[in-house]
Amino acid sequence: MVERKVVTRFAPSPTGFMHVGGVRTALYAWLWARKNGGTFILRIEDTDKDREVAGSIDHIKECLKWLELDWDEGPDKGGPHLPYVQSERLELYKRYAQILINKGLAYPDPYTSDQLDEFREQAELAGKPFLYREHRPAYLSGEGKNREKWDETKPLRFRTPEIKETKWNDLVYGELSAGPEALDDFILIKSDGYPTYNFAHIVDDIEMGVTHVMRGQEFISSTPKFLAVYEALEVLPPLFATLPPILAPDGKKKLGKRDGAKDLLEYRKEGYLPEAMINFLALLGWNPGTDQEIFRKEELVNSFKLEQVQRSGARLDEKKLDWINKEHLKTKPEKELEVLILERLPKEIRNPKLVPLILERISKFSDIDTMVKEKELEFFFVRPKIDRQKLSFKGTTAEETKENLRKAISALSAVQDFKKEEIKSVLMQVAEGLDGRGKLLHPVRFALSGLERSPDPFIIAEILGKDETLSRLKEVVK
Repeated sequence: MVERKVVTRFAPSPTGFMHVGGVRTALYAWLWARKNGGTFILRIEDTDKDREVAGSIDHIKECLKWLELDWDEGPDKGGPHLPYVQSERLELYKRYAQILINKGLAYPDPYTSDQLDEFREQAELAGKPFLYREHRPAYLSGEGKNREKWDETKPLRFRTPEIKETKWNDLVYGELSAGPEALDDFILIKSDGYPTYNFAHIVDDIEMGVTHVMRGQEFISSTPKFLAVYEALEVLPPLFATLPPILAPDGKKKLGKRDGAKDLLEYRKEGYLPEAMINFLALLGWNPGTDQEIFRKEELVNSFKLEQVQRSGARLDEKKLDWINKEHLKTKPEKELEVLILERLPKEIRNPKLVPLILERISKFSDIDTMVKEKELEFFFVRPKIDRQKLSFKGTTAEETKENLRKAISALSAVQDFKKEEIKSVLMQVAEGLDGRGKLLHPVRFALSGLERSPDPFIIAEILGKDETLSRLKEVVK
């Protein structure tokens, strides 16, 4: 038996912004295609025109481009299955619908919405689920041939050929099954001429040769219907991989917009690296089987296995994302980091000397915005006003503090190479001679920054330079 080339797809609906759940699906499909030398397709499923949001298609493409999840076929790229937007493929769906009509497995729905509502009410009063197949029009009895021609003004329904228990294998969840109640006569094409998701995605997956379909748990209940259509069309279905839900930060429910499901591009705006975002998303539901947590994209491609995708939900933990991002920052070339950090600073304080200090204190680039807003960097450019009450260390008198600062001035005056390592060396020698390092280091830090909490005094002194450091210390001693 010849194995088919792996073909995966990401098929979002343009109904608003993309959040981590959708993007993780795209990532897993992309990883599986790349790992197997296969094809990754981007397809836009825009048949629900009532829910479509203007600009969403461009937004979807922008999200994938930011993460560098390149598609082999799709919008802007082309391919052998053009077009890749469902609203431009309507004739194809009608052609497949006609195949089912000819088999007696599709028929026009004769009922009005009011009549259907009445059927639902009857089922509710009887305490049982509503099943459309229990209200099939009478003309479908007998040989079961469709005696009413579909003129496209009424919805076209699938006639489930056999009501039975359905069993299938899921690459993540294993053997799954559903009883006969999972099968019903669902709508294939609506009265507006657009196909439903339940039909269109099957036709497209068949036409595009998709071998692996990855999607969320919410589609498990509909899988028996999908399999019935594949069987009716006499087509081998693709392999299904159900992905675990992404949970809200509290870990108790599925992540929703109210629980912090942000637009993916908000993470870009907040200054996360795309490679860190991919690393984080990959670990939301996939266990590599090792202790490794930091992955480059190439390592993810090599390591990713569908059998290692977990069944239990994965909690969205942005603290973990911050840690992963900081680890990826450490791998960036110094010059590249300098450019990225300096461009985030206001022009008046773009000093390359600040880069190491900032890098030490941030997890993502938007942390720089916070530092600027909180004026944590202002003291480098404007001499701070010193609160004398806060200058002395615990239990130290003003005279002791003044004497200790004089010792610091003397020691620093002798430093030739005014770098933090040398600065630290001489100040620590002085501090070790006192009955507590804080009696020296606290007033030096405070005299230079005016802040009780700030970077260590050694790096502050190096950035300020020898002259400014000594000048500030002498001013405070006065």
